[in-house]
Amino acid sequence: MAYRWVTANSVWLEEEHNRFELEAGRDLARIDWQRARGRLPDVAQLLGAALPASCAHAAIYPEGFAFCPDCGAPLAAATPPPRPAWWGATTGTIAAEDAPLPRHVPHGLAQTALPLAAALETRPPEPARGQAELKIPAPPNAVCVFAAATFGFAAQRLLALAFTRNVLQYWDPLAQRWHVMTPEGDGATADLRFTSSQYAWLPLAQPERRGEVALVPSQDGLFLLLIDPVSESFRTEPLLQAPLVASPGAVNRRVATLFLSGAHYSRSVRLWTADFDGADPEVLDIDSADPAIAIPAEGWARPYSYDGQLCWLHDAGQLLWRPGSVPRWLPWPFPWQPRLQFGGPARSRDGRLWLIGHDGADYSFRELGTEGVAQVMPIEGARLGFGTLLFRRGHQVKDDPWAVEDVEDQTRGDALVLPLLENAGGARSQPSGLVLRFEQFTGRAEAAMAGDVLPRVIVEWVGQRNVILDEVARLKLPGDCVPFVYDGSLWLHHPMWNEIRGWRLKDFA
Repeated sequence: MAYRWVTANSVWLEEEHNRFELEAGRDLARIDWQRARGRLPDVAQLLGAALPASCAHAAIYPEGFAFCPDCGAPLAAATPPPRPAWWGATTGTIAAEDAPLPRHVPHGLAQTALPLAAALETRPPEPARGQAELKIPAPPNAVCVFAAATFGFAAQRLLALAFTRNVLQYWDPLAQRWHVMTPEGDGATADLRFTSSQYAWLPLAQPERRGEVALVPSQDGLFLLLIDPVSESFRTEPLLQAPLVASPGAVNRRVATLFLSGAHYSRSVRLWTADFDGADPEVLDIDSADPAIAIPAEGWARPYSYDGQLCWLHDAGQLLWRPGSVPRWLPWPFPWQPRLQFGGPARSRDGRLWLIGHDGADYSFRELGTEGVAQVMPIEGARLGFGTLLFRRGHQVKDDPWAVEDVEDQTRGDALVLPLLENAGGARSQPSGLVLRFEQFTGRAEAAMAGDVLPRVIVEWVGQRNVILDEVARLKLPGDCVPFVYDGSLWLHHPMWNEIRGWRLKDFA
């Protein structure tokens, strides 16, 4: 005779000999226990269930059990300590406990408000050289983006979405291996490939169902991604089914994306917007400042939002949209060309955003986000970075983007620094973040980003104390490095590395 145990999230069956199986779980598909028993520690953590500590009467117990009902032996609680989520570059709103960015910071750049500086700057400062303390194997499909969150389950987990190959990968920290998740249904799950523009997804600040991950772009439209890590599967629900040309962004609780509209012989780029749940959709025509320059159908950078406005950048121009108004396409004036590979928009002391570019003779910063005449500030030499984390060669620029750099060490003139992640917050007296330092590099910045072999690269944290975290030999395409925070550690991934390198964040919660 089977007994039912009903918990807040699940209904468990107790078969003879105290064998427990999950009959039904909130927002979960039916569990294949023959498969799940091969990874019971991971499943128990996800469900908040308990495992035996000193007896063998059952392999797993429902959540809330502290003792074996057969012999009274204490059970091992499987739930790890809570961790904040980290989503990387997103314009979407994140929950208060996940350290959202302050309003004065442009959202969508590689920035985080998590207190990384306080943890990393306790390490020995340079010239002491550290090395990665943690390593996990790179995902089988290494060109990917990462998300770390609970997704409504009892434990934080890491996802790696290989957006060029339609593969969603799940890291099992207890078995130390990657699982490739399978799509649910008979072809109803959308293809998650998206390669026409730079990738960005939108997390949900308050998921309504367990397993909701984010709004994700696809070659076929915009979809809500849901996962079932217990069954190692995923599914999608459509918000917009149309060919996308750019990743989605969010501003003032509205989602927006660019898509191709019309017949094949007369397609045009238009803007679609709706609430996060797809309600109140609207399709808008785009007003062009120069109709002779077509709105591009590919090659867009991930969007950013600032001062109530959403912006997509492209080598050909910028597209601006403020909810309640007509979106505007503003081509760059000839012969100025942006250098998007250098990082992204930089913020001046008066709160305006600027983008570095070249007019064929010199570099300059051009004001962004204005539909009037943009101000241009000439500079000497390339500057790499975004937000307020900016470098000229090996020297940090600590004032306006066009200001003279701070030269603290003359020998660093023969280096180049590429910022990867800025630690944004109001309590810091100077910009801080994770950077790559290319030592003894005297070539052009464009060459370093385009594929030159960099013989010696330092992974460094810059801030009130500069800390050398690791050293990398013979790196190519440094802009492909992806930093993220997961399980109380800072991680750095590159598609050409066999392992993801990690550094513990002491006293980090």
